[in-house]
Amino acid sequence: MLARPTSRLVARRTLRAPLLGATATAMLAGAAFTGPAARAPAPDRAPDHSAARAAMETMVRSGVPGVLAEVRVAGGPDDGRTEPRTEPRSGSHAGSRTGDTRSHPGDHVWHAAAGVTDIRTGRPRRPAEHIRIGSLTKTFVATVVLQLQAEGRLDLDDTLESRLPGLVRGHGHDGSRITVRQILNHTSGIYNYTEDPRLARRFFTEEFLAHRFATYPPRRLIGAAMAHAPLFPPGTGWSYSNTNYVIAGLLIEKVTGRPYAREIERRIIEPLGLRATRLPGTDHRMPRPAGRGYTDYSAGAGARRHDVTELNPSQAGASGEMISSVGDLNRFYRALLRGRLLPARQLAEMRTTVPVDRTGSMAYGLGLIEWRLSCGTTVWGHDGGIQGAVTSVTATGDGDHIAAFTANAHGDIDHRALVEAEFCGSGQVGSRPLLPLLTSGSRP
Repeated sequence: MLARPTSRLVARRTLRAPLLGATATAMLAGAAFTGPAARAPAPDRAPDHSAARAAMETMVRSGVPGVLAEVRVAGGPDDGRTEPRTEPRSGSHAGSRTGDTRSHPGDHVWHAAAGVTDIRTGRPRRPAEHIRIGSLTKTFVATVVLQLQAEGRLDLDDTLESRLPGLVRGHGHDGSRITVRQILNHTSGIYNYTEDPRLARRFFTEEFLAHRFATYPPRRLIGAAMAHAPLFPPGTGWSYSNTNYVIAGLLIEKVTGRPYAREIERRIIEPLGLRATRLPGTDHRMPRPAGRGYTDYSAGAGARRHDVTELNPSQAGASGEMISSVGDLNRFYRALLRGRLLPARQLAEMRTTVPVDRTGSMAYGLGLIEWRLSCGTTVWGHDGGIQGAVTSVTATGDGDHIAAFTANAHGDIDHRALVEAEFCGSGQVGSRPLLPLLTSGSRP
């Protein structure tokens, strides 16, 4: 969440694809709406994750303290094989690794770690760790908004002014011209509050250390955005704006009469049994087990690494406050893509995308990113960054092959090599990005 795009992305016209499937009727919140898609035949051997393993270790050698992964492949063989496990020596930071390949009923599951979760003690990373997930929060928020649409309680073409009167006004912003759909797919033109110079200094420089426990009410963040001109007229371009999802959180509260956090809990977290997933609000603490999170505020060999594990996540709010685990994230995105959380019509709306850049390698739906990889595979998911962590989840369209990666550092961390390695068998960690990364980028 709290990082800006690596470059100003080209404004593109909004594209609308037709809905897929029949219109869904309003249903009870949190229900399983559709059955799972038919599974592919089980492969005769375990999937190969060696390229992903190599990419993780390269990332650690480049300076990231630790990388953690969970990959699930449906229909995997029941071979029960386990990779050799190597524990790091005390104080060993780079090159320490763990790996575990297991067969769960109907799934091949691969857990892997490189580097450490705590640079002081040398403790290795573990799959059960709680992690800050940043902008992956947006997919949870968009799912609730689409559930409310399915229940007939709002429409994606409702204007913000009709739902939240007076909230989006100032310096050319006009909520009467911006729809719910446009805040979910970032075509609203609303200024990104994390680009506000004063807030950017507090979030992305050493000034953060003096304000890490400060509380930022949603309307304060939105007010910072309203102090600037919009980026473009609504629906005429695309630009990633965290403000959009802070507004979406208030929209959920207005429609339901309950905090958006409670709606995510009762509609998603509780039905799916996501035991590591929570919305901390203003609580700065991390639940156990958890590792440490680090940020460098300057580049170069002499850069000081700061432990930023504890922070008040209200700076992100509905755009990126959540805590989860790699296992919970895979369960959530697989359930979403397989239709357990949304009716067919709403899932099709979520997967109706607009172009993000000129390359055509990435498009954005409603809280969901579509990546087109170098090998021709298309994956869906989201990425997210907040101080101390960068995380991504990507999956094939049916959810059969799904991968969650997280690094315990924030800054110019690029997970695209990991995604390419897992789904295409190749990936290079370096300064040249393989794909545009939305939410983890340069600091001011």
